[in-house]
Amino acid sequence: MRAAVINSFGGPEVVEIIEAELPEPGPGQVRIKVAAAGLNPIDAAVRSGFMGGAGKRLGLGWDVAGEIDAAGVATGWTVGDQVVALAYGTAKSFGTHADHVVVDATAVATAPATADAPHAATLPLNALTAAQALDLLALKPGEHLLVTGAAGAVGAYAVQLAHHQGLIVTAVAGVADEQSVRGLGADHFLPRGTVPGGQDVDGVLDAALLGADALAFVRDGGAYVGVRPGAHPEGVRGIRTDAVEVGPDGARLAELAELVDKGVLTLRVAETFPLAEVVGAHTRLAEGGLRGRVVLVP
Repeated sequence: MRAAVINSFGGPEVVEIIEAELPEPGPGQVRIKVAAAGLNPIDAAVRSGFMGGAGKRLGLGWDVAGEIDAAGVATGWTVGDQVVALAYGTAKSFGTHADHVVVDATAVATAPATADAPHAATLPLNALTAAQALDLLALKPGEHLLVTGAAGAVGAYAVQLAHHQGLIVTAVAGVADEQSVRGLGADHFLPRGTVPGGQDVDGVLDAALLGADALAFVRDGGAYVGVRPGAHPEGVRGIRTDAVEVGPDGARLAELAELVDKGVLTLRVAETFPLAEVVGAHTRLAEGGLRGRVVLVP
């Protein structure tokens, strides 16, 4: 099979396509024939050396949509099932940017019936991150959530999920994105760079990584959750601070896929690239300005 890997750190040019043996699933694992795989900032972070792993060959790709074509014992899945999954880890030999990937069966969910593979492949990492961040915030219906980076991949899912949970949502994004984030369910909008006029929201989901600056929006005793593990600011004024470290969760992913089919969640693809053009895909990601994910298709 073909797989995108790095053997040294650097820019998009260090990504290589190699030929590798077809992996076999062990007990409790399935092999997915990849139909589409999302390209995320975490892949760029691994490529650039931010996540460590010097001297090792590292596989890229966390998101996958495709078809199960082999299953180990005790998985509960059948060959031919159409699925999505999160292939967790920054130090794996092969990721989802490949023709096939092996993952634990507990990380797998039935793919949304209403989405094609490229759109379905944008769901696992970003929607799970948003959902698990909201879990950490633990706000109640009727409470007020502010989402920074609301037009981005994680932020957009956070706005939609929070709206679905009955929270009052203020979205922070670029001026050009106001109508888009309101369409996702934001009740209020603040242009990026707004100086807070008072500490009045119950919690912040900081998808834009503002850090300590985001605390100025939060009431005394509120909550803050960032999306970079270990990088959350120290709390002030009794504000509880944390950061989400996304984890594979097939059951939760299945719930998110159902929300796609119910029209609660919108899947956004910015551009697609063939796997063979993975360097170009990384280059496009580095250029920024994306609304939705870059997706690789074999």
